[in-house]
Amino acid sequence: MAMNVGSASNEDEVLSEMNTTPLIDVLLVLLIIFMVITPLTPHGLEALAPQPPDKTKPPPPDQDRTVVIVIDKDKRMHLNNEDTDLDRLGPRLEQIFKTRAERVVFVKGDPDLEYETVAKAIDIAKGAAIDRIGLMTPKIEAGQ
Repeated sequence: MAMNVGSASNEDEVLSEMNTTPLIDVLLVLLIIFMVITPLTPHGLEALAPQPPDKTKPPPPDQDRTVVIVIDKDKRMHLNNEDTDLDRLGPRLEQIFKTRAERVVFVKGDPDLEYETVAKAIDIAKGAAIDRIGLMTPKIEAGQ
């Protein structure tokens, strides 16, 4: 880029003003692209957590339809107060959800338990074609 330092009679004179029209065009295109992409970005992780029951209303009659896998600190498993283990968990879940349209299971593990055992239970539930798996924490269970 050069600039005019001489007289007006010079025929090979170069203008020192920059043409900003292409820059504005590029900025407008980028603005439109970002305006289109922004609503498509995910806003967070979809999580499923059981809600505490309302203490003023009586429990609904289909309260027994909730399926909870409880894992003790000794790695013993219970499926809705029924003793089970890793080998029997998958077939039992398939049997329970044969006739149900909504396939939701909650997993409750002891706080001192290693995550590996809970992950195995979640993996078995996914293998039994469970759509949604929620994790129960002590705070959620206490209604906080």
